[in-house]
Amino acid sequence: MRFASTRGGAPEVGFSAALVQGLAPDGGLYVPQQWPQLTLDSWPAASDLASLAEPLVQRFAQGDALADQAGSIVRDAFNFPLPLVPLEADGRLSVLELFHGPTAAFKDFGARFLAACMTRIRRGNPKPLRILVATSGDTGGAVAAAFHRRPGIEVVVLFPKGLVSPTQERQLTCWGDNVTSLAVRGTFDDCQRLVKEAFLDPQLQASAELSSANSINLGRLLPQAAYYVATSLAVWRSTGEKASFIIPSGNLGNSVACLWARQMGLPIADIVLAHNANRTVPDYLQTGVLRPRPSIATLASAMDVGSPSNLERMSWLYPDAAQLGQQVEAVSISDEQIRTRIVTDFAARGQVWCPHTATAAEAYELLPAERRAAGRWVLVGTAHPAKFREIVEPLIGRPVEVPDNLRRLFELPSQSTEIDASLAALRKVIG
Repeated sequence: MRFASTRGGAPEVGFSAALVQGLAPDGGLYVPQQWPQLTLDSWPAASDLASLAEPLVQRFAQGDALADQAGSIVRDAFNFPLPLVPLEADGRLSVLELFHGPTAAFKDFGARFLAACMTRIRRGNPKPLRILVATSGDTGGAVAAAFHRRPGIEVVVLFPKGLVSPTQERQLTCWGDNVTSLAVRGTFDDCQRLVKEAFLDPQLQASAELSSANSINLGRLLPQAAYYVATSLAVWRSTGEKASFIIPSGNLGNSVACLWARQMGLPIADIVLAHNANRTVPDYLQTGVLRPRPSIATLASAMDVGSPSNLERMSWLYPDAAQLGQQVEAVSISDEQIRTRIVTDFAARGQVWCPHTATAAEAYELLPAERRAAGRWVLVGTAHPAKFREIVEPLIGRPVEVPDNLRRLFELPSQSTEIDASLAALRKVIG
C-alpha cells in the first residue's frame, strides 16, 4: 500500500513514512492510493475493537514493517471499552461512547494508536522525534498522555490561550518531562498554522525529526475508521440494517474516518456532520462556495475550527460541494441550542451530554420524524461531560461525576509557556 499527497506534488510513501512525516512535503495530506475491500462476511466474527482493527491496519500497512505488528499495536492502543448504548427501547437511536480512554475523549483512540506505531518505528533511531500538535481542546491532552515518557520522542502541544475549558487546560499542561505545553496568544487556527509552518521551516527541521499528531496524520484517522467498522458491523449483524452516524465535527478527522470506512464497503448509510457556530462546512455544502474564516469561540470549544484541515481529504475524494453533498450533510448548532439540548435530554432521558455530543443530539432532533423512525441512528459521543463541568453542571443542576482517569490528571501540577502566534516565537522555545 502506498500513500500520496492530496496535492499531488510529493513522492508516494509507505505506511510508516506517512505516519512519521505527518504532512506531505508539498503541504498536502496523505491519502491511500487504493481502498482495501473486505466483504461483510470476511471480517472477523469477534466484536471487540482490536480484533476488527487488526485486519484493517494490516491492509493499510501492507508491504510495510508495521504490517506484521498490527495485532500488538491495536492491542496496546485499544485497551478500554467502546460501548454502544441504546437511547430508545426500539434500538433505533444509540450513542457510541468514545470517552472511556485515559483522557475521556475520542482522541485517545488515535493518539494511543499513533504512539504505539511511532514507538515501534523509532526503535534504535538515535535522532529525536518531535511531535507537534495543535489542539482546540481534547487532542493535545490525548497526545500528551499517549506519548508521555516515551523514550526518544518529544511532544509540543500548542493550544489557544483562554479558548479551552479550564478542565481541558489542566489536561494540556499537567505532563512535563518530554511534553512542552505552549499557550498561544491566538485561535486554534493560529496554532494549526504554526504547526504547518514548522514542518516547512529549515531551522526546526534541522533540530529534530518532525511529525504531527493532529488529524492531518494518517495514524490518527485509521483507528477512528476502526471504531466505525466495529460499530457499523455490530448494527448490521444484530439488525440487518445499515447504521447512520451523526458526528460532532470540527477539524473533520472523525468525519473523514467515517467516510473512509464507508468507502471500504462497511454498512454505513447516512453521515450527518454536526457543527457548532463555525459554519464553514455547512455553508460550503449549501452555497458551493468554500470560505474559510476565523474561528468563533463556542461552548463546544474542541470544534471551534474555521478552516478545517481535513476538508482537503474530503475534497480529494469529492472535488466539489455538489459531490460532497451527495455523501454527507452538515448542520450548524448554536450555543443556545446546545444548552437547551443538554437540559432537555437530561430531563427526558437522564443523559448528561458534553457540549460537543449535544450538537449531535440536537442534529438528530432536527431530522424529520419519519426519517428518524426509518433509520438506525448512532450519535457519536466524543467527550465525557466531566471535561466541561463549568458548562454542564449549572444546566442540569447537579454535579457531574468525575471518572477516575480524569481525577488522577487533575491532581498533577500544571505548567505551560505563553507565546505569540508567530513562527519566530515557536522557534525561540523549541528551535
